[in-house]
Amino acid sequence: MFLFFADVPKVHRVGAVAGLGGSELAGLLARWGPAAGTPIVLSKSMTPVEPLCGWFRELSLDRRSAKTMRAYAYTALMLLRFLAARGADLLSATETDLQEFRRWRLDDGDQTVGEAAWDRDAAAIGSLYDFMIRQGTVTRRPWRSSGRGRRSLSTGVGRDLRVRHMDLGQYLFLRDVGFGGLAAGAGLDEGFRGWRPHRNRAACELALLTGMRIQEWSAVLLPELGLLDGGRPQPVELELGACAKFGRPRTVYVPADAADLLEPYLLLERPEIIGKAQRLLRRRHRDLFVVTQFEADGAKARGTLEGCTVTRSVRGMDPQLRRIAVRETGDGLDPLALFVGTGGRMLTASGWDRVRWTAWARMRAQADGDSSVVLPRRCWVFHDLRHTFALRLLIYLTEMAVDELRRRGAAMAMLLEHMSGNPLLEVQRRLGHASPATTYRYIRYLKDPMRDVAQAFRAWTAAGGATYAEIARHAMGERVGDAAQG
Repeated sequence: MFLFFADVPKVHRVGAVAGLGGSELAGLLARWGPAAGTPIVLSKSMTPVEPLCGWFRELSLDRRSAKTMRAYAYTALMLLRFLAARGADLLSATETDLQEFRRWRLDDGDQTVGEAAWDRDAAAIGSLYDFMIRQGTVTRRPWRSSGRGRRSLSTGVGRDLRVRHMDLGQYLFLRDVGFGGLAAGAGLDEGFRGWRPHRNRAACELALLTGMRIQEWSAVLLPELGLLDGGRPQPVELELGACAKFGRPRTVYVPADAADLLEPYLLLERPEIIGKAQRLLRRRHRDLFVVTQFEADGAKARGTLEGCTVTRSVRGMDPQLRRIAVRETGDGLDPLALFVGTGGRMLTASGWDRVRWTAWARMRAQADGDSSVVLPRRCWVFHDLRHTFALRLLIYLTEMAVDELRRRGAAMAMLLEHMSGNPLLEVQRRLGHASPATTYRYIRYLKDPMRDVAQAFRAWTAAGGATYAEIARHAMGERVGDAAQG
């Protein structure tokens, strides 16, 4: 079997060679073509393998992300090959076959996975068999439920939210030294040979001060911040749509501090990147979404996509479309993406990962020998900035609520005001959590529990006059002395 992924630009290039026009190709793709990134499994005779291809098409129609479909495809192929080695297939597989596959993935394979990764595999397998049940291929899943609606194929292990957050010193060291290329003392590092420090610092600040996820802030467009036609960065309320998790819309406030740090990047680095990328952008002109005008106060973009004139809601544009969106300015093609890299294209997640690991290596080198800098054991991730935003906002709003109650001197009389300004509900809204239970998990991280334990027993150890370590050393010394006398 061979695994491919739908790539619309490649289809257009092949169609152009075959003599098909852009509008003709667009019509064929609109009627029969899968969405970009949809997996396609072909047999050795290059015919579609069912039920996989039908399942992937349904996932694409359900608007599953290309990343999710890719992961499901790899899981399905691993399962097919495992079953084939046992003389079985999807139709004849038994619960024992699938439990053996689970054990192989967790314990016996050449490259085993953790329980969280296996649960994602189990979700893919469950989705595949649900599709087969709807198609009438099988009558039921080949494994039993273990009660309370939980599938026996998954681990059933609940996982707590892992929250890593930064104090002010750690954040400034990350932003200015790691991403910005300054020296540890906040001075200029003349030996710095990094790339685009203004862009990287601005991205760091935007992530922290808005609480957006990386797939959200990395895909922000210039018109969403009011930055077309040389506009200066201003505080703005940003409406998230297709780029938000599960496509759940919410409003994000971009404060003045984040906007201010964007200006050096927009004035110094971005024009240089775009200027160098013009030749490559022109060469890829056919594969781009070339916007000619904005309508409805910038809420809609009208332009040419895949040879056809289309109008798209800016908020509803997914990351793939945002990455190829450009505007014809007369002086060249200007990408609509705020943060761009080599070639004038919006940076992908892997591109930002390279920036992050480079920053981490620099931070470790600069912090070596500096006792004032405390770095975590593992590399910071961009999501830690979101956790930091949530905790700082929660602490601040809680302090405001307490101060207001003290000022008014009536804890019960202000019930409605407390409900409308509840810190947890406000943080939940800002982060876009579907359930308050997710936001509630942050409470346990407001204080350091190990510090509380140390303070609780500090008086006890002081009253004893000696620590357990000192007592042990004294006892060991007596035993050594007795042995020498004997």
